[in-house]
Amino acid sequence: MATEVKLTFKDFKSDQEVRWCAGCGDHAILNTVQKAMAEMNIPKEKFAVIAGIGCSSRFPYYMNTYGFHTIHGRAAAIASGVKTANPDLSVWVINGDGDGLAIGGNHFIHLNRRNIDVNLLLFNNEIYGLTKGQYSPTTKEGTKTKTSPHGTIENPFNPGELVLGAQGKYFARTFDINMKLTQDILLDAEKHQGTSVIEILQNCVIFSDGVHGYYTDKEMKLDRQIVLHHGEKMIFGTNNDKGLVLDGLKLKVVKIGENGITENDILVHDAHEENPFLHWMLISMKGPEFPIALGVIRAVKASVYEQKLEAQISEAKAKSSIKNIDDLLNSGSTWTV
Repeated sequence: MATEVKLTFKDFKSDQEVRWCAGCGDHAILNTVQKAMAEMNIPKEKFAVIAGIGCSSRFPYYMNTYGFHTIHGRAAAIASGVKTANPDLSVWVINGDGDGLAIGGNHFIHLNRRNIDVNLLLFNNEIYGLTKGQYSPTTKEGTKTKTSPHGTIENPFNPGELVLGAQGKYFARTFDINMKLTQDILLDAEKHQGTSVIEILQNCVIFSDGVHGYYTDKEMKLDRQIVLHHGEKMIFGTNNDKGLVLDGLKLKVVKIGENGITENDILVHDAHEENPFLHWMLISMKGPEFPIALGVIRAVKASVYEQKLEAQISEAKAKSSIKNIDDLLNSGSTWTV
């Protein structure tokens, strides 16, 4: 898939007017994806961007690549077919939290279970934006919306927990405004063989403005976020003096230098560990007790669906006595008229 042609982010911009609200987090995501794709050394004709329905699903129109604006909740299913039919393509699925986890929840879990080599970007603003502010599967309990005027009484999904529950091998998380981290994750996800899910915590300025504000607050974000890097200590904080340790079977935030705690006591992040136990705890962390975990949290090697399918087809062909159309027509029960 490598190419010697040097592309820039401008090569991935289409001639369509971008019609998201001013200030929408989707603008930053679009620019980041375009910059990341330009760094992947893949010809433009090898990219396919598949979207469902929703604000995020306008994405294919704004990309100068092949794309498909499908139907509500079915982007993962269509993308599965695209990748299986043409394994050489770099396939990118664009989902919103409603599109991907409500009507599309069935396809989301089976995409992860099958481990088809596609990259799924889940834009999570905890609301339905295009259809004007209904609560979604990720909306926090108690939130008042158009369809929950007294506050939703439902428990929200944590997308990362869904990935793990569906035997997913790759999960990362970032913010729309952290373009550098997002680009690094996109580049890493493309190299990963299998389904890559990237949750992008995105801001909807109309219906859920500031929904992630607790974690993105400029004064406090270093104490409320931890960016994980494989093989590095889980250290965070304004002064890089906080870290994560195991206290029995639970994670605990400690301060380096207090109560005899040193850097040697801090956990080292292992994104490649097959056992999802620690990954689940990192994915589930939330404030105010814990920082939110960002970066590549899980990236485990495993067999890939379309590779196994190709091998199965090749084996069946090798064993079959039918080598051409004449063999096929003269096989089974035949007679002469």
